[in-house]
Amino acid sequence: MIVALDVGNSRIKWGVHDGAGWAALGNLPTEEAARLAEVADGWPQGACVVACCVAGPAVEAIVEAGVAASGHRLHWVRSGDLFAHGVRNGYERPERLGSDRWALLIGARAKTSAACLVVCAGTATTIDWLDAAGNFRGGLILPGLRLMCATLACHTAQLPYAEGEYRDEPRNTMDAIVSGGLQAQAGAIERMFARVSGEGEAVCLLTGGAVYRIAPCLAIPYRLEETLVLDGLLRFVS
Repeated sequence: MIVALDVGNSRIKWGVHDGAGWAALGNLPTEEAARLAEVADGWPQGACVVACCVAGPAVEAIVEAGVAASGHRLHWVRSGDLFAHGVRNGYERPERLGSDRWALLIGARAKTSAACLVVCAGTATTIDWLDAAGNFRGGLILPGLRLMCATLACHTAQLPYAEGEYRDEPRNTMDAIVSGGLQAQAGAIERMFARVSGEGEAVCLLTGGAVYRIAPCLAIPYRLEETLVLDGLLRFVS
């Protein structure tokens, strides 16, 4: 048994893999990381835990203590390698690539041998280019949809935090803010996909909590991959 653990800025996601597929999936808010010891007690005894963390060293230490308290052994995935599992890390400083993005790229390579755009829409949205040869060609980081909306609310005098809907022709402030954020997300994805697909056959893989709002706004073909980070983490120990 293997437990894959993705420690993000907003949520901690995990999956229990039984060798054939994901037998269980779960998550909790990152601010409740101290509860992970309780959660880990329910994981299969003797399971190996493989994890990535972008939430900072303090959260990482809490996670490490929680996993250790449950008696599981923990393997942290770092992004310093130049090559792993069919993917070549093309970052100028490979160790500065987020470990979640590294796992995403490796998970994407396990899904397809074609060139792909790998999109993770969470607190931040990352949009990464993996070519058909397995080379990471670079990518974008932009504020996620909720962060875009929150920024307007925090830094303007008259704009609220918007809980509107996407509209092609927004006619109220709430819808205008949400539609603007979704158009920005979709536009960045589509512009990057044009570069990727310009070199031949390509696929766009989407994951993350906000993709279900972004995906309907896209004018390109895509595939939803709910467990893409976990799939990548699994490759490091299987």
